[in-house]
Amino acid sequence: RISQKTSEEHFQLFTIVKIEQKQETRIMAPRKYSELSIGSVPDSVGPYHGRNDRDDQLMIVSCYSDFDKLAHGPRGTEASHCLHVYKFNPDDGSMILLNIAGESKEVINPAFSRFHPRLNVLYTCTEDIENNGQIIAYSVGAAGELTVLSSCDAGGTSTCYLTIDRDQKNLLAVNYWDSTIVTIALSTETGEFLGEITSKYDPKHGKEMVAAAKKNGGVNHSHNDESTIKMRQADPHSHALVLDPYVGCIAFVPCLGKDLVREFFYDKSEGKIQQELNYLPSGLCTGHPDGPRYLEFQPAHNTMYVVNELSSTVAVFSVNKDLIKEISQASKNGESLERFKGRSTLTFIQSISTIPSAFPKKMNTCGRLCLHKSGGFVLVSNRGHQSIAIMRVKECGPNQGQLSTVGYFHTRGETPRHFKFDYSGQYLIVANQDSDNLAIFNFNQCSGEIKFTGNEYHIPSPNFVCCCKLHDEDERSRNNSVCSMDSVVSETVSEGSTVTVQSKQKLQDDLARALAEVERLTSNLALLAVQH
Repeated sequence: RISQKTSEEHFQLFTIVKIEQKQETRIMAPRKYSELSIGSVPDSVGPYHGRNDRDDQLMIVSCYSDFDKLAHGPRGTEASHCLHVYKFNPDDGSMILLNIAGESKEVINPAFSRFHPRLNVLYTCTEDIENNGQIIAYSVGAAGELTVLSSCDAGGTSTCYLTIDRDQKNLLAVNYWDSTIVTIALSTETGEFLGEITSKYDPKHGKEMVAAAKKNGGVNHSHNDESTIKMRQADPHSHALVLDPYVGCIAFVPCLGKDLVREFFYDKSEGKIQQELNYLPSGLCTGHPDGPRYLEFQPAHNTMYVVNELSSTVAVFSVNKDLIKEISQASKNGESLERFKGRSTLTFIQSISTIPSAFPKKMNTCGRLCLHKSGGFVLVSNRGHQSIAIMRVKECGPNQGQLSTVGYFHTRGETPRHFKFDYSGQYLIVANQDSDNLAIFNFNQCSGEIKFTGNEYHIPSPNFVCCCKLHDEDERSRNNSVCSMDSVVSETVSEGSTVTVQSKQKLQDDLARALAEVERLTSNLALLAVQH
């Protein structure tokens, strides 16, 4: 039987399976209807496969091409072409290579990509500690074509992270090596850059770097021994920038070099980082380095997760969304924000390890952190332990939003720098940087466990996987006149996850498709009953 509970903003389906032999009834874990496979009970309970989940998913994988220009030291193969475009098959998690682009002489070490939430435009940035990074905007075609629309200087070295603001009018870029943060204006019609950098923020305030580059006698940032950490933390190193999911006015920046999460005020009207309001430690303050790398929000529980690269931990923070909204309103009123300085919007509540307790931490560094789109699981890649750590989000009670360990799962390769779910959330694509391969796993949305699908692909030094679900013409025309993230289909909260902000009409359309599928399957079951 399938019963349903509906509201204007949230629909859930509960699958009830009655096992006659044991005379018991099992209730599968509730999930939003868009994440439940209706009419079948596969090994992994997957999402409802409506047309929007299945069609035109491309996986664009970037690769390292020049190891000497990196702060760290990959051990795989340098790529002659840095961008590989695959067509993803959601029926079995397999992929077909459509295109190889980005000659290494033209695109050096692309290592982070962002797909536009409304347009078929991909932004990728290059990682180079000697020269300023480049940010390139590509038009993405259904056959895998990548056509350069525009490019822009990143204003800093070793560019590592890109964020599009809520109004889709600006792209914010983070430069790891010199820790600078820049803003570039975007065309709301085409997604192209409207010019060069419009603003730049330097947490070092003009001070010179202390540490030297690897090729000039500096340390290899892939290592995690005491001497390496000392030099890695001699300078600030911004590693990401995520805007709050409530208003989009607070920019949270993990600083790996100083073990801090910084809170900046982002002026949406001017498209610039205005000032630093607060900072706080990214972990337990044990005296040992943490090295915050990435962070993600769980808006349903008002929590934030920070992965600490050097200590192999995830720190959990509660988020004061009322304070964020108060800061936003004060800015709109033209008031000074000085009274908010020193008032953090975050409160530390938990730290949890990403590796087994007996495994030496100096032999591991964390890579990526991702919140599954269901909001129920947090995943982290371990480079050294060669695994994906999976943690369950506690849904209720006094520890709501905190994490418990599900398990650790080998990635079938070395140095899993990055991983990405397909659009449905049923498959996990892992980029094993130092073994030159991609491995694809099936994700069980009830247990949180992953199982290897048998699909594996050779690719030189893969460092990032970007899932691009192409927007069709009807969708683009519906949203073309609306630029606010409050009105389009999905809002990017961080590199890894999206928070649904669907319109009532889209929810109704999706529900209608789900109910039609239930009716079709009910009819099929009735026919089978008659035949037998």
